[in-house]
Amino acid sequence: MLSIIVLGTAAGGGVPQWNCGCDNCCAARTSHAELRATQASIAISADQEHWFLINASPDLRQQLTETPALHPRALRHSPVAGVILTNGEVDAIAGLLTLREGAAFNLYGHRRVLDLLDANPIFNVLKRNLVPRRPIEADVAFEPQLPDGTPSGLEILPFVAPGKAALFVEDTSANEDGDTLGFVIRDKASDESFVFLAACAALTPAVETYLCGARLVFFDGTLFTDDEMIRQGLSQKTGRRMGHMAMTAAMPTLENLGIIRKIFLHINNSNPALMPGAPERQAVEQAGWQIPADGMEITL
Repeated sequence: MLSIIVLGTAAGGGVPQWNCGCDNCCAARTSHAELRATQASIAISADQEHWFLINASPDLRQQLTETPALHPRALRHSPVAGVILTNGEVDAIAGLLTLREGAAFNLYGHRRVLDLLDANPIFNVLKRNLVPRRPIEADVAFEPQLPDGTPSGLEILPFVAPGKAALFVEDTSANEDGDTLGFVIRDKASDESFVFLAACAALTPAVETYLCGARLVFFDGTLFTDDEMIRQGLSQKTGRRMGHMAMTAAMPTLENLGIIRKIFLHINNSNPALMPGAPERQAVEQAGWQIPADGMEITL
């Protein structure tokens, strides 16, 4: 049985973002507490005892506290068996610093992402004898291991998604394959699987092959329209420039791929589809998509 816990649903900064007075952030602070969300991450397990995090959000400590399945069961213990990184953005790696108190777990990422960690000595607080850094490759399936080397019962197939280098190195590093990965995640016992692709700048025929016929897909829901942040006066960058495909482009493109359940993840505070009852929210739901909440649990 494949178990999924949605730890966080928001894009960088969460909702409300600390320095943002947009409509959604103001509503989240006052009249719509249900809009509050931490930064995107999920936890997955094949046995409901050992869990792997897909990305380590800056909000990870709060997420662990609010998720009973991830609480310690002894004086010094954690159900977190590993972290698997899709990219090197702050949204995905900053939470690793929360896991520095001497617990053993495996850390998986593309060589491009692990090189970013290697280049920044602050991540040396994760002692490599306890937290080995294990490279993964696109289109090479792997089975993440428990800290003692026991198989997890999961199989993960990474694939390259259109994206970009992490924001904090984009001025010095060219975009390359491996900067952004999607995952096909499968439970080896039941053969149930789903696709995680929370950052994607465009849908290519190659990416569509991994999504086609999927039982469940988590997909990049950062912005509703590509120019959303420009129109709201929040940024001069389009969504695609930031490495994200707008909902309005994703929904028609994915409509005919035979996906059974479709969930947007990594949703920015600026996105009008966050607000229940908004026309944009209605458009998302009418197209068969779901806007999730932190803490949502799914079993396949």
